[in-house]
Amino acid sequence: MGKELAKTYNPKEIEEKLYEKWCENKYFHAEVDRDKKPFTTVMPPPNITGKLHMGHALDNTLQDILIRYKRMEGFNALWVPGTDHAAISTEVKVTNQLKSEGIDKKELGREGFLERTWQWKEEYAGTS
Repeated sequence: MGKELAKTYNPKEIEEKLYEKWCENKYFHAEVDRDKKPFTTVMPPPNITGKLHMGHALDNTLQDILIRYKRMEGFNALWVPGTDHAAISTEVKVTNQLKSEGIDKKELGREGFLERTWQWKEEYAGTS
């Protein structure tokens, strides 16, 4: 009979060994191999509006599954980090926050708006 699964998942028991294996086998690396068809996808990092983008967790999980599947199919697969893409949504959120406080964005000027945006970033960035 197989080993009984723990009631609660403990990533430290499993993921460190798996991560080491992936590093040893260079699964996070792709060399140019003309005999294999290339496949690449970009992983967006958590962005400034982290609380608002819980969908990234789902998106990254699907990308992880896809890249592993393509590797198993023999593709020269690479999953590369992307860049933050939340500038417009951040501006909208900060502008709406200001409106709720009765402040017009234009009244603050560029420097004042940037200061408020950095405050927003401190509150929301890094939250997943």
